[in-house]
Amino acid sequence: MEKKAAIIGGGVIGGGWLARFLLNGWDVNLYDPDPESERKIKAVLENARHALPMLYDVNLPTEGSLKFCENIKDAVDGATWIQESVPERLALKHKVFNEIINYASSDAVIGSSTSGFKPSELQEESIRPDSIIVTHPFNPVYLLPLIELVPSPANSEAIINKAKEILTSLGMFPLHVRKEIDAHIADRFLEAVWREGLWLIKDGIATTQEIDDAIRYGFGLRWAQMGLFETYRIAGGEEGMAHFISQFGPCLQWPWTKLMDVPELTDELIEQIANQSDMQSGHKSIRELERLRDNNLIAILRSLKNENTAAGALINKHEQIIKPELPSEYNGPITTINRVIPNDWTDYNGHMNESRYGQIFSDAADIIMKTVGANEAYIASGLSYFTVDISIKFLAETHAGSNIHVKSFILQGEGKKMRLFHQMFGDDGNLMATGEQMLIHVSLKTRRACEPRKDVLTNLERIAAAHSKIEDPRGEK
Repeated sequence: MEKKAAIIGGGVIGGGWLARFLLNGWDVNLYDPDPESERKIKAVLENARHALPMLYDVNLPTEGSLKFCENIKDAVDGATWIQESVPERLALKHKVFNEIINYASSDAVIGSSTSGFKPSELQEESIRPDSIIVTHPFNPVYLLPLIELVPSPANSEAIINKAKEILTSLGMFPLHVRKEIDAHIADRFLEAVWREGLWLIKDGIATTQEIDDAIRYGFGLRWAQMGLFETYRIAGGEEGMAHFISQFGPCLQWPWTKLMDVPELTDELIEQIANQSDMQSGHKSIRELERLRDNNLIAILRSLKNENTAAGALINKHEQIIKPELPSEYNGPITTINRVIPNDWTDYNGHMNESRYGQIFSDAADIIMKTVGANEAYIASGLSYFTVDISIKFLAETHAGSNIHVKSFILQGEGKKMRLFHQMFGDDGNLMATGEQMLIHVSLKTRRACEPRKDVLTNLERIAAAHSKIEDPRGEK
């Protein structure tokens, strides 16, 4: 499948889509009549290039090429995926879809970022309704994985499955909304909270900051990793969800909400909200707020990644798709690590914490172990290698966002012993740190040293013999 995408409309959402495709190795064409679109896209890409690679412990695919087009015809030429992100005006979307279909490949997926329109509404008047499907994302699209994939009866299983496959390959989560409804699923929740917030401000009960504080210091943290119903299941204690509903269900009859009523957005109310918002965060620029948002999301998502849960489990799955193959040539040092340093690895001095150098070299040793055959299945069989000594030299500062790579040498590979030497380089080729590491082969049952399996030892000895012919990276010969 050719990895070529067309983005029609390069605003906040279209720019996020562009970054997600581009940083996952897709070539991207953009059409946006805004004369400022190129400047705005470059600003979005700067944030995306800073943020998305930090989620992963391997490098993303080589970035695709970006082309700014002067019309829809040129933009959609040869595209496998076409994403429409124009303003929410149905007549405008119909016009754009008709022009897209005139020039697009017959098998291209044409996704719409609409937050409110149903797919059947978008497909009206189209000569190829099967190609048009709702793919509603969340901002920032390059970090947040949820895509509401909403088909209509006009969409075939083939187009739905193709959309799911492509979105999954980008590290996203296509939530198949099985029945059309205005505003899909997620925005209906957001709309409910938004309405309640407007009333709380209008009635003088809370400010914009107080409402945001209630979310970010409370239930927002729970929702980030458990959602709504799983959170309430826990609230029910050992008796579970049924107990929670029986205990708190009667509250639904109490006058706690004005969800069926909406305050009029008068000039006075709009000014009140805008002034409160300015007081809350007007001291920061939009780009500063975006960077803060992205850094916070990275930290939360990486925490979930470590627990292999919720959106973090999705990152782990995507990492398995994009990670490089194990090395197959051993006449030189083995490139074991190639990645970006995440922001949560830095300390109060603004550079990478000492313990993370140990993490880097430990991860490098894991690659060597897998290369010689001591992989997950081997460990599951009850055999592994333990580090018994490591010496690290810190030669230069390493900062968040830095792209680093590690070259590893097997200095000794015989019997129960595996001695490694690692060199960590910056993107500019400067040597940042070194680590010499001794590992001993052990039985996980007895927790004592033992001989490796014959095939693992043979591989280890073969690579160690090849590396013995290389100039000693420690400068000792």
